[in-house]
Amino acid sequence: MAEKIFWYNGSLIKTGFLELAIDDPGLLYGATVFTTMRVYQSLDSQLTNWREHCDRLQRSLQTFGWQMPDWERLRQGALALIAFFPVLRITIFPDGREWITGRFIPADLTERQKMGIAAKLTDAPEFRRSLPNYKTGNYLPAWMALSQAHLAGAKEAILVDAFGNWLETSTGNIWGWQEGRWWTPPKEAGILAGVVRSQLISWLRYHYQPVGEAPWDASFVKRLEAIAYTNSVVEVIPIRAVLNQQSTITYDPFHYGLEQLSSLFRR
Repeated sequence: MAEKIFWYNGSLIKTGFLELAIDDPGLLYGATVFTTMRVYQSLDSQLTNWREHCDRLQRSLQTFGWQMPDWERLRQGALALIAFFPVLRITIFPDGREWITGRFIPADLTERQKMGIAAKLTDAPEFRRSLPNYKTGNYLPAWMALSQAHLAGAKEAILVDAFGNWLETSTGNIWGWQEGRWWTPPKEAGILAGVVRSQLISWLRYHYQPVGEAPWDASFVKRLEAIAYTNSVVEVIPIRAVLNQQSTITYDPFHYGLEQLSSLFRR
């Protein structure tokens, strides 16, 4: 089955099992960096943005002082897997080993994009991602937040800081429409500035559409007309409702401004 195929340390493996040493820091501590990309036609498509995904890996590795992978071998592995999967997760270990897995587009993605989803606001700031400016393998807080959201009947979780400001979802960046423009939390707030977030900011500004960055406190989120979240797999998903302990905040999942974000993926 295709689900069992992956690439590891220079080899295409079809057993569905990865062998790691019991003292591997990636196993013990989640000491890896990774990026997830959706492949559009080819690795070199502008929407795939292979170069930016690799650059993000490289910046993280440089910051941590870890070994660089064999970049040509990394690309070779990615090329081998796109024959089976439209979505790739590329992981790098501290010693430069590469591990690439694949998956499929969510079966209900079109419905989510058209109708929007409900998201749950996390109850505690400790569910913020570890080292939020870097996409590391320690994703436990975000995973726990998403698990709690699913139990509440929501499709996503919104992470908050110690003051209750909204930061990002468990899997992507958030966007809100207010005063005729899109707003997103600034990187300084402690978010992962995703590849699609950067693409969208550049795309909107190229088309003379202003983009704002501001903290999302309680007053700010109440003034928003529409919100959405983005990542490299799902593109743009409207959020029609945000559930919290006290109440539910509703937003317009059919707001005209959503077309500005979605148009990036239809060029």
